[in-house]
Amino acid sequence: MDARGIDALYRKHGHAVLRRSRRLLGSEDEAREMLQDVFLSLVADPAQFGGQSTVTTWLYRVTTNACLNRLRNRRTRARLSESLPPPARQASADTVEGAAIARSVLATLPEDVAAAVIYHHVDEMTHEEIARVLGCSRRHVGDLLARMHASVAAEES
Repeated sequence: MDARGIDALYRKHGHAVLRRSRRLLGSEDEAREMLQDVFLSLVADPAQFGGQSTVTTWLYRVTTNACLNRLRNRRTRARLSESLPPPARQASADTVEGAAIARSVLATLPEDVAAAVIYHHVDEMTHEEIARVLGCSRRHVGDLLARMHASVAAEES
């Protein structure tokens, strides 16, 4: 893939990467940074897209993983709470706090588990769709989601 090909990808799919980043990170500024990071990494190493899936699926997975890494790198819950954008609509304190807690929990999960959780609970994808994106079996997706439930149950006790 050459510079023109990457530019064409950016023009065609950049809005989807930005939307995905915005939804996962909860911050317009961080989402814009993520958009740049995803495409700069492609410029630095165009061979990373190996063609095993569609470009859309690959960008979706790369963006999700990059956002999860960003969430993991946040040091404290206070910083996470401060990074939440003001709600577009009047949201209750419980909703805002719930979103902060959810992001905090996601940051503690292993990457594959957190990705499966986002795809299933946020994107409402089926196990089969998640398996295609992650490149694994439907059974493995079920195992990943079960690991998340076990992790949450352990935290509650």
